[in-house]
Amino acid sequence: MIVDSALYRDGRRTECDSDLSHALAEARESGHAFLWLGLYEPTEAEFDHVASEFALHPLAVEDALKAHQRPKLEVYDDSLFAVLKPVDYEPESDRVSSGELMLFLGDSFVVTVRHGEGAPLAAVRKRLETQPEVLRHGPTAVLYAVSDAVVDHYLDVAGELQVDLEELEADVFAPGGTGTANTAERIYTAKRQVLEFRRATGPLAGPMARLTAGSVPFVNEESQPFFRDVNDHLLRANDQVEGLDRLLSDVLSAHLAQMGVRQNDDMRKISAWAAMAAVPTMVAGIYGMNFDHMPELHWVWSYPAVILLMAGAVTGLYRLFKQRGWL
Repeated sequence: MIVDSALYRDGRRTECDSDLSHALAEARESGHAFLWLGLYEPTEAEFDHVASEFALHPLAVEDALKAHQRPKLEVYDDSLFAVLKPVDYEPESDRVSSGELMLFLGDSFVVTVRHGEGAPLAAVRKRLETQPEVLRHGPTAVLYAVSDAVVDHYLDVAGELQVDLEELEADVFAPGGTGTANTAERIYTAKRQVLEFRRATGPLAGPMARLTAGSVPFVNEESQPFFRDVNDHLLRANDQVEGLDRLLSDVLSAHLAQMGVRQNDDMRKISAWAAMAAVPTMVAGIYGMNFDHMPELHWVWSYPAVILLMAGAVTGLYRLFKQRGWL
């Protein structure tokens, strides 16, 4: 559905004709105006009308309708097609969710298509409308502002993930932390969230580098410094994502190593107790054999002597294992 549509003339918002072809013609006749049309999860029928009015390429239209695209930048004859993946982090569920944001830039128009809840378009439009000097640059200003908002939010999400992963790291290395049954599950869950985050930030590096280099059709060449700033923020976000992934790998390795050490300790304790139980079992087994001729069978002190022997042997083994740290 159409969320918002407006005609921006000299950086100022004016209401436009509900007929898209008339509104676009008015923007082109003005010379310093452009039409911004915003849609949210449009149906095929709704978007077919928009695509025909703005002469959008059918391949880009198909991508905008189906979503599930990687961040990319594609140039067609009559328009520029850009895909961004905004992300959001839910601290309650420790889950990273991503949406999709498509932008069509052409002669005096920009069409934005949003999928999911993570796209900050309403706030971007409202902020831009308070900056007419930026809006005067036309559709390029919208592409820059949207990219800047999405990438800046990457840094916010990376900071929230960093805090949660530091808490997870502290739990793993805390005394007794390896005893929690779901520690490995929490680490793998965190790695999946970081992977989801990387799918949004990593592929965007190529398109942003092209915008930084300039010479992209339908993009104002004077905007290079602005896209360079966005690209710097994106590089920081990608570095943070790489750091988070390495941190999780190190935490997982440390957790598995601690689990191995703990298992070795448990095996040594079990072996020590088994050894202490083996001595009296052996002695009792020998004297439980039904032979007629065995030494000490008729000796008065045989029974207490054997009991003392077993107790002494167990005590000696206990002290030995205790000194060596097995118990």
